[in-house]
Amino acid sequence: MGFIARWLVTAIAVGVAVWLVPGFTIVGGVESWVAIALFSLVLALVNMSVKPVLQILSLPVTFLTLGIFYLVVNTFMLYIAAWLADGIFQVGFYIASFGSAFVASIVISLVSSIVNSLVGADS
Repeated sequence: MGFIARWLVTAIAVGVAVWLVPGFTIVGGVESWVAIALFSLVLALVNMSVKPVLQILSLPVTFLTLGIFYLVVNTFMLYIAAWLADGIFQVGFYIASFGSAFVASIVISLVSSIVNSLVGADS
């Protein structure tokens, strides 16, 4: 799947997570769709560059937990993307707690899977 398609799927998933998950909100004076697009860009870049390294480093723990720790890795990707988006684009995403980030990562994963299956793209 091309990067633009991955970015659009991530933007849809982040929009749904912002809408559904309390504690995962946009802060600042930027329009909400612009903030979601910029955050999704950062999240897609982080998922392509940092996430494979963290997956390999956490492989023993992921194996022991039968794959559940993979959701924790996704949660950390949200924290890294929020920190980078705030630092680079001054687009703030407020993450209230680890629990809200954890639920948001589950929502983003599910919505991304559903949208990918609808458009026929492989992830």
